[in-house]
Amino acid sequence: MTTLYGFTGKILHVNLTTHTIEIEEPEETFYRQYPGGSLLGLYYLWQFTPQGASALGPENTLTLACSAPTGLPISGQSRATATCKSPSSGGVADSQAGGFWPAELKFAGFDAIVLRGASATPVYLWVHDGQAELRDADHLWGKTTLDVDNLLKEELGDKQVEIAQIGPAGEKLANFAAIMNMSNRAWGRTGVGAVMGSKKLKAIVVRGTSKVMAADKTAVATLAKKGAQVFPTTMDSFGRYGTANTVMANNNGGGLPTRNWNSGVMPLEQAEKISGERLYDELLRGAATGKQDRQGRDTCYACVVRCKRVVESEWRNNPIIPEYGGPEYETLATFGSYCGVDDLHAITYANQLCNEYGVDTISCGATIAWAMECFENGLFTLEDTDGIDLRFGNAEAMIAMLQKTLLREGFGNYLAEGSAKAADLLEKGHDYLLTVKGQELPAHMPHVKRSLGLIYAVNPFGADHESSEHDPMYHPKPYEKFYHKGLAQLGLTRPQPTQVLNEEKVEFALQTQYNISAKDTLGLCNFVFGATWQLYNEPQDIADLLTAATGWDVDVAEIQRIGQRRVNLMRAFNAREGLTRADDTLPQKLFKKGLVGGRSDGIILDEAELAAGLDMYHAQAGWDATTGTPTRETLTQLGLDWVADALASVSNNR
Repeated sequence: MTTLYGFTGKILHVNLTTHTIEIEEPEETFYRQYPGGSLLGLYYLWQFTPQGASALGPENTLTLACSAPTGLPISGQSRATATCKSPSSGGVADSQAGGFWPAELKFAGFDAIVLRGASATPVYLWVHDGQAELRDADHLWGKTTLDVDNLLKEELGDKQVEIAQIGPAGEKLANFAAIMNMSNRAWGRTGVGAVMGSKKLKAIVVRGTSKVMAADKTAVATLAKKGAQVFPTTMDSFGRYGTANTVMANNNGGGLPTRNWNSGVMPLEQAEKISGERLYDELLRGAATGKQDRQGRDTCYACVVRCKRVVESEWRNNPIIPEYGGPEYETLATFGSYCGVDDLHAITYANQLCNEYGVDTISCGATIAWAMECFENGLFTLEDTDGIDLRFGNAEAMIAMLQKTLLREGFGNYLAEGSAKAADLLEKGHDYLLTVKGQELPAHMPHVKRSLGLIYAVNPFGADHESSEHDPMYHPKPYEKFYHKGLAQLGLTRPQPTQVLNEEKVEFALQTQYNISAKDTLGLCNFVFGATWQLYNEPQDIADLLTAATGWDVDVAEIQRIGQRRVNLMRAFNAREGLTRADDTLPQKLFKKGLVGGRSDGIILDEAELAAGLDMYHAQAGWDATTGTPTRETLTQLGLDWVADALASVSNNR
């Protein structure tokens, strides 16, 4: 029998309704077609979740999947993807997280866990050295993430176990509930935590002692050495300040969403108060003694970058503890600039509460910002908001409403549904919504990044800032100086201004979307592998790593094809569930109201420009111009004939 390198060759199937567990051992040809992460999860979502199934019903399939590089001794590989049907959009849900859990799942002997059905009572899954069992979790239900981490480590007698879990928000089916690991890494977007909560699955605990067997250990070691050598000159600043280092850059460029996107700038003195530099100097653990590089920076398995923030402070006598990590850029924006709040301690405490209860900081903070704009415009009163003066800039009100949202108390019960569903339930506030396919916009503005706005619109699981490279990477000056080598490997050789959306810019959006889609399949970090500024900034590095891990002869064209297959399988699933091109749009607010202040003052998006961009994108992607569904020809070219047949059957039965 041929040796399978990189993969364990085993996929764990758990039926939570019957409490039965099976192990599947796919052929190597299956892994070549669906090599992990999102693509693997999508395959099982298609196979096991019937058309029209409720996202929060037992028929939804939740998969957590790794890939061949996961667990190898190289930076940027310890990531897993959660895939299911989304409670926000009714289409596909997809979210990635890092840390140590993904590598530990591989060490425990499995490439993926496929979860079906729903338990009648709370349970947790214990996976260890090729074995798995469901255990009672009544004693864990209702407890917050750090408490559960400590209880399970004590219960299992092993402090080295890694735990993926939902917090109380996931138990209460908050629409933007996350799955957490290490109490600070989140499968945050698209409501995957609510789906896990609907299955009464509190946690998945993994522990293993095996190692991942690469086809070419020497090649892996050579790539790892390459990354370590270039890190000091290419990524040191990113490692030091993390994603938070982009607060000032975005503000200076007019692209820091402020006061629910009414402006692209905070006043300079306010922006500086929530900057990555201020976070590093004042709140990172060890800052008081100048030891924050050693104590305030955490990492994922085997990664040299160490970009994860670790903070230690307090807000209004509430301790902010290191175990809950620290805020990323998106969190600093959504609970900071979105809400007009410049109190860094309050924002950091909000981050802790979100990690403690298990929610996506982007959607949660953005939903509170939406409620603030509604309040300021008289749509909500103090009577509606339980007496909370929910105005922009009010840090105390922001924290108070966050707490109500996490507990689903009073007005917070509406906000726990996310802004789009809250607007529907309350029958007001639709003009202030900033959502795509039910998901709140992340903190990067299409006003200054046109192709990113296009990706927000077409992305199958809603607006996402990590689904393509951003426009400034393809601007002529930085392209020629820094990014030409990596982007040229994707066929991108004609850089464009950031505020245009022409055929070439659409091609840039599509090809970088395929590249990142491949990384989300292969379990690779966007901050380590890519085509522009990353530690490994050539797509050929991704191909070389997959070749070294598996022994397959992989080139950049195959990497792009992997990414294209994932995007099309997602899009086809959405079509099966009734989503169409009409869902490829941006919030009306962006077309109706110009920004105020800074370099983006007066900018308003052009709906006709987006429509033209969508025409170009759908044509380049090989999707039907009217429905936005991948054509049979496109699906067949990607080896997805069975999907084309399934869509034809659905169409005939409608």
